[in-house]
Amino acid sequence: MKEPEISVGIVNAQEIHFTLNARFLAKGETVSGDQAVSFDEGGIRWNENIYRELTFTPLEDNASFSLYDVTIGINFHWERQETQIFSGTLKLVVDEGKITAINILPAEDYLISVISSEMSATSSLEFLKAHAVISRSWLLAQIEKRKAMSKHDTGFFSFIKTDTEYIRWYDREDHTIFDVCADDHCQRYQGITMASNRAVADAVKATRGQVLMYNNSICDARFSKCCGGVTELFSTCWENKDYPYLSSIRDSNDNKQVPDLTNEEEAGKWIRTSPESFCNTNDKAVISQILNNYDQETTDFYRWKVHYTQDELAGLIRSNTKNDYGHILDLIPVERGKSGRISKLKIIGTEKEMVIGKELEIRRTLSDTHLFSSAFVVDKGPLDPDGIPEWFELTGAGWGHGVGLCQIGAAVMGEQGYNYNEILLHYYEGADIRKLY
Repeated sequence: MKEPEISVGIVNAQEIHFTLNARFLAKGETVSGDQAVSFDEGGIRWNENIYRELTFTPLEDNASFSLYDVTIGINFHWERQETQIFSGTLKLVVDEGKITAINILPAEDYLISVISSEMSATSSLEFLKAHAVISRSWLLAQIEKRKAMSKHDTGFFSFIKTDTEYIRWYDREDHTIFDVCADDHCQRYQGITMASNRAVADAVKATRGQVLMYNNSICDARFSKCCGGVTELFSTCWENKDYPYLSSIRDSNDNKQVPDLTNEEEAGKWIRTSPESFCNTNDKAVISQILNNYDQETTDFYRWKVHYTQDELAGLIRSNTKNDYGHILDLIPVERGKSGRISKLKIIGTEKEMVIGKELEIRRTLSDTHLFSSAFVVDKGPLDPDGIPEWFELTGAGWGHGVGLCQIGAAVMGEQGYNYNEILLHYYEGADIRKLY
C-alpha cells in the first residue's frame, strides 16, 4: 500500500478569503498573493469568471496558503475564528449553496498537524507515538468506510423518532465530498499553523504506516479527552453495534474489575466519588502537555458539577429541542452504558415527557454548548408550592464520549514510562499493531 493522499474539508462559506504564500497553478495561470472567491450564479466567482470548481496546485517546495476566518470548536464552548496556514493543494468546490475549501495533502503530513492540533505537542514521545497510530487508524478506517458506503445504498439513518422517544447519534457519514473535516467532529486539523513541534514529527516518522488492526480490518480507533475512569462501548454513543477492541476497560494499571455502572445505584456511587485512575490527575504539567490553551479553559474534567435554576434548565431544554416541556419536574436515566454514561434520558415536564438519546444528544440538550459527558447523576432542589423543583444539579464524570483511548489517561501512562505499544493495547484490547506502508 502507498501512502494515501487525504482530502480535508476546512471551511464552508458564501465568501472565502485566502492568501497564496508562494506560486500556485490555477486554470493554467501562475498565481500568488491575496485571493477572494464568492458563491455566485451557482458557481465560484474568481477574477470575474465563474467556475464549478477551482484547484490551486503548489509549484514550489514548502509552499503554503493562508485561510482566513476558519471556525474551530464549532458549537463547543471554545468556538472561535482563526487564520490558519496549510501546505499542499487547495481545492474549492460548490456545495449546498456555498463554497467549500478542501486541503489535499499526504496522510503523514496531515497526521503531524492533527496530533499537534489535538493536544499540546510537548507530551511524552510514547504518548505522541500512540496517538499517531490511532489517528492514522481512525483516518484510514473512515476512508474505507466512505468508499464502501459510496458503492452501496446502506439506507443509513442516524435517528429514531416516535411519540415517546427521540434517539439520535452523530457520526462521520455526512461527509461526502471530502474524507474528513478539520474540526472536533472528526479530528482537529489546523494545518501547519500548529505543526511546529519536532517531537510530533518524530513520533509520526517513528510509526510511519503503522495502524491498529483486528481480524485483518483497520480499527475504528475512537478516542476522547477523559473517560472518567472507565471507557465506554461504541453502541452507547453511535449505532447499535460494538467492536471487540472497543470494550469497556478500567483505566488503571492494577486490573481492577469494572463496576457495573449500568446499575443506577452503582453508577451513583462511582460518579460521586473520585476513584484512582490514570486520567484522575491534577498534574498541571501533564495537563498542559495534552491540552491546548483553549482546552485548558476546561478544569475539573475527571469529576464536575453543573447547577441550573428551574428557569435556566427549562429554557435550555426548550431552546435546544424546540419543544416546550413547561417546568421541568425530573431528569431520569433510563439506560446507562458501561462507563455510566447515559444513553437514554427521560425528561419529565409539566407540559411534555420524552426519552432522548444518545449521549451527545443528551449533552447538547442540557447545555449551552455541550456537557462534559453524559455520565452524571441528578440532584433536585426543594419543591415550590406547586411541586416544581427550584433547581437541578448534575454531578458528572469525564470529558467526551469515553470510547477507546482516553487522552489524559494515555498521557499519564506515557509520563509513567509505558511505551506506546502498552498504551495502545491497554485501551484497544485484542488489537495488534501492523505496518501498512
